[in-house]
Amino acid sequence: MRRWKALPAALDPSARELVLQLRQLKDARELSLAQVAAKTGYSASSWERYLAGRNLPPRQAVEAFARAYGADPDRLLALHEVAAVTWAGAAVPERRAAAPPDTPADPPAPQPAPERPRRGRRIRIAVVAGVLVMSATAVLLAIRPWHDSGSAAPPSYVCRITRTDGLWYAGLSRTRTDLVQQGMAGAEVAEVQCLLKRAGFPPGDVDGIYGDLTQRAVRRLQTKHHLAVDGVVGPHTWKALRG
Repeated sequence: MRRWKALPAALDPSARELVLQLRQLKDARELSLAQVAAKTGYSASSWERYLAGRNLPPRQAVEAFARAYGADPDRLLALHEVAAVTWAGAAVPERRAAAPPDTPADPPAPQPAPERPRRGRRIRIAVVAGVLVMSATAVLLAIRPWHDSGSAAPPSYVCRITRTDGLWYAGLSRTRTDLVQQGMAGAEVAEVQCLLKRAGFPPGDVDGIYGDLTQRAVRRLQTKHHLAVDGVVGPHTWKALRG
């Protein structure tokens, strides 16, 4: 697996999460930047900047990247939507050049009084703010579909192990490529847990929550099959689980 350079310390958390997801997809298939460029229509040098966190990739590039790796683009696009807002607001104002020595600086020009926003403009600003809040909520739901609110119980899952065309399935998901990793929850996680249990690597309860026990079981499976031991279920780990 490629050793990535550390991302810029000043990178916004939402943009950092997007870049990390893109890196994990690339590691899962190990395509070269030239191959990524050919599949997405964006140059290798552009992807080098995107994956280094120096530039935010366009929405179309993120979608093309996900489809090139056979992954569902919705999660990445939700992350991109929030990252684009925070990225745009993180621009650093240009510093004013200092006046030469012994040269008096020109006095600042008088500034006009700020224009009060008209009613229609205030309404548009309120609508945009509401959309941004909804977008942030969508990202959280995409990353973790449910949380313990103190009253709602988590969904329950039942493993129904079958073998079709030489592959094992637990009846909860048929994906063989989507990335599943710690912090996620849902049917795909439960599918991983069922298949881990079948393979002799018990992950604890089949609750659809990718926690420490599930991650340790995935690492043991990866070690046995001589895979990259990163605790992330990608195409190679799915192959080991289903094979």
